[in-house]
Amino acid sequence: MEEAGGSQAATLGVATRLGAAIVGAGFIGAVHARSARMAGARIAGVSASTPERSREAAERLGAERAYEDAEALVTAAEVDVVHLCTPNHLHAPLAEAALAAGKHVVCEKPLALDAEQAAALAAAADASGRVATVPFVYRYHAMAREARARIAAGELGALRLVHGGYLQDWLSTDEDDSWRVDPALGGASRAFADIGSHWCDLAEFVTGERIAAVCAQVATVVPERAHHGSARAFETGGNGNGSGRRAVTTEDLATVMFRTESGVLGSLLVSQVSPGRKNDLHLEIAGEQASVRFEQERPETLWVGRRERTEQLWRDATYLSPDAARHTIVPVGHPQGYLDCFDAFVADSYAAIGGDEPDGLPRFADGLRAARVTDAVLASAASGGWVDV
Repeated sequence: MEEAGGSQAATLGVATRLGAAIVGAGFIGAVHARSARMAGARIAGVSASTPERSREAAERLGAERAYEDAEALVTAAEVDVVHLCTPNHLHAPLAEAALAAGKHVVCEKPLALDAEQAAALAAAADASGRVATVPFVYRYHAMAREARARIAAGELGALRLVHGGYLQDWLSTDEDDSWRVDPALGGASRAFADIGSHWCDLAEFVTGERIAAVCAQVATVVPERAHHGSARAFETGGNGNGSGRRAVTTEDLATVMFRTESGVLGSLLVSQVSPGRKNDLHLEIAGEQASVRFEQERPETLWVGRRERTEQLWRDATYLSPDAARHTIVPVGHPQGYLDCFDAFVADSYAAIGGDEPDGLPRFADGLRAARVTDAVLASAASGGWVDV
């Protein structure tokens, strides 16, 4: 067997000297820049919300140039691939401009403010012939890939139940704020579009099932928040520029029942207001022969349950499926995590730019899929009934 990490290390070299643009320089922009450098690209330019922040970000991220205008950056001659890490309302216009200029695009989710916008972007990506991807990076956990391989091989038997949740606490008090709270910047859905979309993408990717219909409830349990203006994601309350208080209309949490196209039933809990839960994405799938459970905060293991026994599988490339082993880059016992997943996703995106077809690379079509599920959840919550996706 190939030494752990060998195939991925080879992939990381394919993008040598691509010019990458980082648009948006908060937490996730820094993550994109790190992974772009790991994949061999140079950071050709960066832009942020103000000229001052752009200059600071260029120095912090090692960019060749700070741009005051995002559209000038995404169309610049020295740029080959654009990473969009802005508030959601800017995704569509900047992605369209980048694709029209012949750039490859890596766009944060949600891809757009609604499914109609997302469909237009997916069509533009197809027409352009450029590589256009969305960082559903939890697909890149080795043990999530192992669960997928076992299900595809029939080890669980016919699937019966899919359930889980994605719980956070970073918006749990009325002093916590973010641009995501504002529907003009983030869209009509907040918690579900932001993190519920990750869970649904992972569930569909691992099981091979597609969600066909949903019955949802949403709630805004913090109806008024301090308005911190420039507060970034995951900042603690009070760290932004205070400007009073504001009413909240986007959801803090959602509960969703669903059924798949083949008739498998499922349920999902999504919350950004669950104290003590930091980034608790968990997915459990029950089949007629066995069950599997993956927990993002404990990514080194996969729980496998059978009636006669249960076991905990470790991320040991020697005993994993080839696809899972490909994403095992250090020996078992040396923890891998979120940043490793992001590195692998960007490396696969750049490999696709080089002409490869990496398995499981999430494209704009997957971003459109997530937008359609989100729209169905909002429609169901408004009507109180089942809505087809």
